[in-house]
Amino acid sequence: MLPNPDTNELLHRIALTFVKETGPKRARVLLQHYPTATDIFKAPLKELKQIDGMGELRARAFKDPKVMEQAEEQLKFVLKHGVHPLWLNDDNYPSRLKQCADAPILLYYRGSTALEMQKHVAIVGTRKYTDYGQKLCEDLVEGLANEENILIVSGLAHGIDTIAHKAAVERGLPTVGVLGHGLDMIYPSTNRTLAKQMLEHGGLLSEFPSGTKPDRGNFPMRNRVVAGLCDVTIVVESDIKGGSLITARIADSYNRDVATFPGRVKDTKSSGCNELIRTNIANMITCADDLMELMNWNKSKKKKPVQRQLFIQLSPEEQVVIDILQTKDSVHADELLHQSNLGSSILAATLLQLEMQGLVKALPGKMYRTN
Repeated sequence: MLPNPDTNELLHRIALTFVKETGPKRARVLLQHYPTATDIFKAPLKELKQIDGMGELRARAFKDPKVMEQAEEQLKFVLKHGVHPLWLNDDNYPSRLKQCADAPILLYYRGSTALEMQKHVAIVGTRKYTDYGQKLCEDLVEGLANEENILIVSGLAHGIDTIAHKAAVERGLPTVGVLGHGLDMIYPSTNRTLAKQMLEHGGLLSEFPSGTKPDRGNFPMRNRVVAGLCDVTIVVESDIKGGSLITARIADSYNRDVATFPGRVKDTKSSGCNELIRTNIANMITCADDLMELMNWNKSKKKKPVQRQLFIQLSPEEQVVIDILQTKDSVHADELLHQSNLGSSILAATLLQLEMQGLVKALPGKMYRTN
């Protein structure tokens, strides 16, 4: 569960998601003004409506008694069924998703796997797959099965999503399904047995409260969570208007890596994949080894110790970056930014200078290592 929030605060966190016209971005603004969800609901109407983007109608929505009624029902469901609410400002909220400006402020999670592993891979694709697509997906998961600290994420939909989850369960890889509805149901119903298996080998995650039906408009919202949770999104078969292309483009907008398998030029089931490659949104892969190389997850190449050049005098900023890079085989740019406490522009300039000196190498997936 959450790190010991009192029941009243948890109730108000849930209530915040029921307030009309207050989505994730506006909720983040409010949390910049108030330290807790309880404080938001206690704030005077006059004070609330003066916050940027609020106004009279949105402020009054916080005083609607139906909001607390809905929140109380949801709190009962959470406590009864052992659901783990993940709050945006808490440490147990998925760190990759937290970086996304439109991340849900509250997630509901059931499962046995932590949502913080070293490598997160989203596998998405068409519902109407071919034998070619099924084999590509199964072979990909098979190829990843021997790797450590990999989490497979998908949407538990018909087709490629289901194949990816099943393949992961069968091969002992943890897998998480992101749902477009509440945790009180499974859609499609044919995946109920699979969902139970996933609770033991991964989990189920949703931003939607119990009672939410799998309405069409929920799935693009679900797709952004899939993309935001992962380091890379892989598309396995999709036509030119496939929903998985939405996930791929969202991942690209988050500056995450996208990869896909190519298909025959005239094959409509692969037309979306080919378009992602043509427009440079996705990297082409043919197997798990290609993915490992793309993401610099291949550990077969051992890191060479950096040779300090006697005639190169490192600046304080350069020394900080080098010290961080020497602690691991490779380090993501976001981690460098966090650990170095350098501003993004200073860090970018420092990395460029180190590359020019031959001390640092930039890798795919926004990773860096010492040269």
